[in-house]
Amino acid sequence: MKRTLKKIIKFIVTKIMAPFVRLVHGELSAFFSSLKPKFTSTYWKQKWAEWQESRSQSNYKFLFRIFYKLALVGVLVLVLFYFAIYTGLLGGMPSTKEMQSVHNNTASEVYAKGGELLGRYYIQDRTNVKYADISPAAVDALIATEDVRFYEHSGVDPRSLGRVVVKSLLMQNESSGGGSTLSQQLAKNLYPRKNYWFGDMAVNKLREMIIARKLESLYTKEQILELYLNTVPMGGNLYGIERSAQRFFNKSANELKTEEAAVLIGMLKATTTYNPRLSPERSKTRRNVVLGQMAKYNYLTPAQADSLKQLPLKLDYKVTNHNDGLAPYFREQLRQELAEWAASKKKKNGQPYNLYTDGLKIYTTIDAGMQRHAEAAVRKQMAQLQKSFDAHWRGRSPWGANSDVIQVAMQRSDRYKKMQAAGASEAEIAKAFREPRKMQVYGWNGSNQRTMSPLDSIAYYQRFLNTGLLSVEPHTGYVRAWVGGINHNIFKYDHVRSKRQVGSTFKPIVYAAALERGMKPCDYFPNERMTFPTNDNWSPRNANEQYGGEYTMRGALAHSVNTVSAQIIMKTGVDRTVNMAHRLGVKSDLPEVPSLALGTADLSLQEMVTAYATFANRGLRVEPVYITKITDRNDNIIRQHQDGRDVKRVISEQTAAIMLYLMQGVVEEGSANKLRSQFGLQMDIAGKTGTTQDNTDGWFIGITPQLVTGVWVGGESPQVRFRTLELGQGSRTALPIWGDYIRRIAIDPAYKGYYNSRFERLPPRVLASLNCESYRAEPPRENFLERVLDRVTGKAAQSFEEWKESWKERRKERKEKRKKGRGRD
Repeated sequence: MKRTLKKIIKFIVTKIMAPFVRLVHGELSAFFSSLKPKFTSTYWKQKWAEWQESRSQSNYKFLFRIFYKLALVGVLVLVLFYFAIYTGLLGGMPSTKEMQSVHNNTASEVYAKGGELLGRYYIQDRTNVKYADISPAAVDALIATEDVRFYEHSGVDPRSLGRVVVKSLLMQNESSGGGSTLSQQLAKNLYPRKNYWFGDMAVNKLREMIIARKLESLYTKEQILELYLNTVPMGGNLYGIERSAQRFFNKSANELKTEEAAVLIGMLKATTTYNPRLSPERSKTRRNVVLGQMAKYNYLTPAQADSLKQLPLKLDYKVTNHNDGLAPYFREQLRQELAEWAASKKKKNGQPYNLYTDGLKIYTTIDAGMQRHAEAAVRKQMAQLQKSFDAHWRGRSPWGANSDVIQVAMQRSDRYKKMQAAGASEAEIAKAFREPRKMQVYGWNGSNQRTMSPLDSIAYYQRFLNTGLLSVEPHTGYVRAWVGGINHNIFKYDHVRSKRQVGSTFKPIVYAAALERGMKPCDYFPNERMTFPTNDNWSPRNANEQYGGEYTMRGALAHSVNTVSAQIIMKTGVDRTVNMAHRLGVKSDLPEVPSLALGTADLSLQEMVTAYATFANRGLRVEPVYITKITDRNDNIIRQHQDGRDVKRVISEQTAAIMLYLMQGVVEEGSANKLRSQFGLQMDIAGKTGTTQDNTDGWFIGITPQLVTGVWVGGESPQVRFRTLELGQGSRTALPIWGDYIRRIAIDPAYKGYYNSRFERLPPRVLASLNCESYRAEPPRENFLERVLDRVTGKAAQSFEEWKESWKERRKERKEKRKKGRGRD
């Protein structure tokens, strides 16, 4: 084997490689031999003499040939250069198809029920408008200033190029305009310039000229003007005539006056230098230059231009961000949901939608009027409540010596997270948080500047009480108002979807489960403290520590009697109560313990409002809806809500009607009676207040014939609370917001009929079953024996139910043990 391999290698070396090497060596030797004479002085002297002789004989002919050849090479280079750019080999030329479907980055817009713009999602702040919706003065000013021969050229204007060389560069005439046509500028806006290894300016300019010519062949002059005025940068992330008109003059592009249009067109020369807010004098001077150009080219008479030049510069500056405007918490929740949805929804070209660039239009169920009333009620009532809270804790911190409250809040702050991500140590972070600095501090009376450390700032903001409000139309599920907190710029946490302990607002769910189980609304329950040995000796107390007498369901619910709620859940069953909550719309996991009857579960305002809306909707559960439809930039519908699709009957119509009647007692004779006396509300109202342990959370969820509205009030930390029930109960914290909100709607002429609205009348048979007193001091003597028997049989039935549940558990455990035994075998 080795001998054969050696023969093969020898053959390759001797027969193939050796001749090739000799050939290459010979050729190289000959080549270098021919070069050798050229490196001698004699050779170059001879060549110089020959050249001198030829020059004397045909000097001009020789030069002509040289220039001729150079010209041919130059033309060839230019042709190749043009061809490389035109075909996209150099510069990345967009295709004709791309230019036929130009789509610049456009903000998506969120609209309220009546079409009012709520807000926008964008990277570039831009709103596209049609040519017909742009003020003619803006178009005239643009052409007069930027491209007076716009209607005469086909994208590139040689005369303008010559003008810019002579007037702008040599004569320094500011009013002469630029060399690029509007079409070339549009090409630059649509397809931004790029950096190349060499010749950046030449490549980009020629590329823009080619694109401009193509655009002129694809679009009419009006369409080019429309595209230009929608894409032109106006400084920062502001783009287009529509948004700049709204920002600087608080009006649409079609409402611009001539002098206002001149200001915006004047900014195109230098958006920062001629910004009317930052540099009003320079902006006014530039405006007058534009007006002069309009007069020069007969868009204005000289007299009109002179008159307009004398006018002062008037702005109505209005800048908005994601924290401003109506329903900022709602828009932020919507943004998170829609960004995920858009990424999973494909366009015709197969690419996913982009919420920030694709110009979607999102139509929501938010009622702008109700939203304003809700935000106004929150501002008024929370300012008063905060004043009371600060007086209550004057000179002390609500969290006392518990520094964990501030520590946790610090660790949740953006500053802490950024420093930690940058690799700062805990000692460095602690030091930075203790260094005083000047900062703007929010307050209900307005912001003011203070000097404090970031840690002091955190402690300052921790003292604020916050709130959440959600208002839903029960028959459709449409969300009409959504307030997630007191100030979205400072407090980002949305308390519509956050989970807090619900307190007594959970009791209607317990009562509904009892009614479905067969209990009668006129059954009487003793108001006495009981101990339940089978449940770890659970012995619930009333908040006011008052006992005695007997209550029906209506009376017990109206006065939020804990001892009765405990008896009802024990008779009904915790599992049935949990099942009822889930049927009504509660999606969170619930602790299967008897204390659930007192509201120990952590649930969101949205879940609780959904459950109450089921009572108001005759037992039909409707999921909350806040998007009616979404369209693309061309108004094609890509998502639409269908009414009735998610409606499901979860309790009987009779149970729902009885629950409304029971909860009306809360308003007529219970903890919410101030809705009549203080706020003067005359419509039918059902609802329930709620207060959690140590007055941490205050709730009120109220039902009117048209709306179900829930309100929560509390601190960001559970440690931030009132010390007394009198000040901290839901009827003192959450209920006033609800009352003020509904009062504003009731007296608003836009909501005619709301003030005296009524629930549907109960059927006579159901009404007869509710004909009983809410409370009695003691049972009638003639029924004493019957009552004793009922008590004994009730306890026996309860003991039997508990024994049965225990037996089921033991049986389940035995089965599991047998299964495990078989598995080992």
